[in-house]
Amino acid sequence: MFDYACSRRQFLGFAGGLAAVAGLGLAGCGGDTASTAAGSAGASESSSLTGTVTYDGASSFQALVEAAAEQFMAENPDVSITGSGNGSGTGLTAVADGTVTIGNSDVFAETKLEADQCEDLVDHEVAVVGMGPVVSMNVTVDDLTLEQLKGIFSGEITNWSEVGGDDAAIYVMNRKSGSGTRATFEAAVFGAGQPESTFKGEAELDKSGDVVTQIGSTDNAISYLDFSHFDDTKFKAIKVNGVEPVSENVYDNSFPIWATEHMYCKKDADEVTTAFLEYMLSEDVQGSLVEEQGFIPVSQMTVVKDADGNVTEK
Repeated sequence: MFDYACSRRQFLGFAGGLAAVAGLGLAGCGGDTASTAAGSAGASESSSLTGTVTYDGASSFQALVEAAAEQFMAENPDVSITGSGNGSGTGLTAVADGTVTIGNSDVFAETKLEADQCEDLVDHEVAVVGMGPVVSMNVTVDDLTLEQLKGIFSGEITNWSEVGGDDAAIYVMNRKSGSGTRATFEAAVFGAGQPESTFKGEAELDKSGDVVTQIGSTDNAISYLDFSHFDDTKFKAIKVNGVEPVSENVYDNSFPIWATEHMYCKKDADEVTTAFLEYMLSEDVQGSLVEEQGFIPVSQMTVVKDADGNVTEK
């Protein structure tokens, strides 16, 4: 059985410098020691940092990681940070195998990896992301219940007229297996632990950006995206159970489709990787950049969600 203590870690404040990273106690999956975020005050002390950070994983918050990486490299010119957004499953496998130093994920590692792989990882919860259904501009439906979404994405509801829309076949765009966005949306709609075979679609797309492109040029379609990818010039984000898909409604779980964004590294990660992860938890990132990129600071949440999808008050 897994011990999920590390996955429910809360931010303990943004104090100290990046130079203190080497002295921090970091707990991996199954551990019980919380990590303390490093503050931006240590930037000058970290100017001697050198090395390369590589990452792969969730495309949903790749833009946030890239923006933070640009700031970090500006303060540490001898550091190189590069990566891709090939899905949570890919990122988690890559960091567990040691082919990248950081694995970005919309889901907890223990939902994708074997127990022995998870035990060697350290979880950094860097933000919360809201996700919701999006439809083509020509679709007249602006509100769906979770039960209706279940019907659409299981293939039981196939025409928009069945949910109050026009008489037109519904074109379902899904994300490919391994996507953390897919796993989060699927768990909210079908419940945790349902087999992926229940989740249907006429198309399976690799990345969030692919969904943006495809749904913007397809009539009568439905898919799902994180809030940071919403673009009302290309498609429409719709309500769920009558609740608007906005960050404020995620704080207390009024809007039920959301996930914590994780950045995993190995317990023995090198100094530059650890320093960048601590920077992700610093005031430089959490104080403004997280919200600027369309995400929610963990400190704003009044609830937490565990690896089984259970939501409880903080």
